[in-house]
Amino acid sequence: MGTAFIILLVLAFFILMSSFFTVKQQTSIVIERFGKFQSVRNSGLQLKIPLVDRIAGRVNLKIQQLDVIIETKTRDNVFIKMKVSVQFKVIQEKVYEAFYKLEYPHDQITSYVFDVVRAEVPKLKLDDVFERKDDIAVAVKRELNEAMSTYGYDIINTLVTDIDPDIQVKNAMNRINAADREKTAAEFEAESSRIRIVAKAKAEAESKRLQGQGIADQRREIARGLVESVEVLNNVGINSQEASALIVVTQHYDTLQSIGSDANSNLILLPNSPQAGSDMLNNMVASFTASNQVGEMMKKTNKKVEKHKPTPPQSGYEDDAAPEI
Repeated sequence: MGTAFIILLVLAFFILMSSFFTVKQQTSIVIERFGKFQSVRNSGLQLKIPLVDRIAGRVNLKIQQLDVIIETKTRDNVFIKMKVSVQFKVIQEKVYEAFYKLEYPHDQITSYVFDVVRAEVPKLKLDDVFERKDDIAVAVKRELNEAMSTYGYDIINTLVTDIDPDIQVKNAMNRINAADREKTAAEFEAESSRIRIVAKAKAEAESKRLQGQGIADQRREIARGLVESVEVLNNVGINSQEASALIVVTQHYDTLQSIGSDANSNLILLPNSPQAGSDMLNNMVASFTASNQVGEMMKKTNKKVEKHKPTPPQSGYEDDAAPEI
C-alpha cells in the first residue's frame, strides 16, 4: 500500500509540473483542448490543464525574410533573373489566422511575388527595369499586403535586390556603354584640340603682329640713323649721294664681318641680280683663260732654261777603238 501511494504522488507531481510552461519573447503558443482551439499564450510563464490542454504549435513573431528568385521576360524580349526579398511578420493579434488559415505561408508569398513580377516586368524594357525597380517593389508590396493581411501577415518591405540579364546581354550593354564613353571622350579630345589650335593661331597672330611692329620700329630707327649719318657727312663736305654710297659700303662690309666672325657658319654669298649668272660665267671663263695663259708661259720658260743648261763632259774611252785580242 505504501509503494502504490508513493507512485501516485510521483505521478501527481509530474502531472502538476507539466501544467506549467514558458513562452519565449517574440513568440506565441497556440493551445488546443481536445483538438479544439483554446487560446493563444504570449511570452512568460503560462499554465494549462494537464492531460486536457496541449500545445498545438509555436508562431514566430519576429520579422522574417524570404528571398524569391524569378525568371521573366522584358518588353524587348530579354530574359532576366530577378531576386525579390520580402520582409514580413505575423501580426500578434492575428496569430489564430496565421496558424490555422495558411499551411505553407512561404509558398503563398512566393506565388504572389511571381504573379506580380511577371505582370509588371513584361511591360518594361530592360533599361526601364533597372530604372524602375523601386516601382516593381512597391507593386509587389501592395499586392502582398492586400492578400496576406487576411491571413494575419504584415508585409514590412519588399526589395528588388538583384537584376541579372543573360551574360551576352550584359556584354552587349557593356560594349554599348564603352562605345558611348569613347564617343564622349573623342568629343572632348576634339574640343580640346580645337581650343589648342585656336589658342596657337591667336598666339602666332599676336607674335607676327609684334614682330611686324618690331621690324617697323627697327626700320624707323635705321632710317633715323641714316638721316643723322647723312647730316654728319654733309657737315664735313660730303654730298648726299657720296654719303649714301659710303653708308651702303660700310653696312656691306659690317655684314660680311659679322658673318665671317662665326667659325661654324656655312653661309655662301652669291650675287642674285638678273645679270649675275652671266657675270659669274664670264668671270669663270676669264679665270680659266688667264690660267691657261699662265700655264703656257710657264712651259715656255721651262724650255728656255733647259736649252741654256751646259752639256756634261764625256769619257775619253768612247772614241778609242776596242783593243784587239
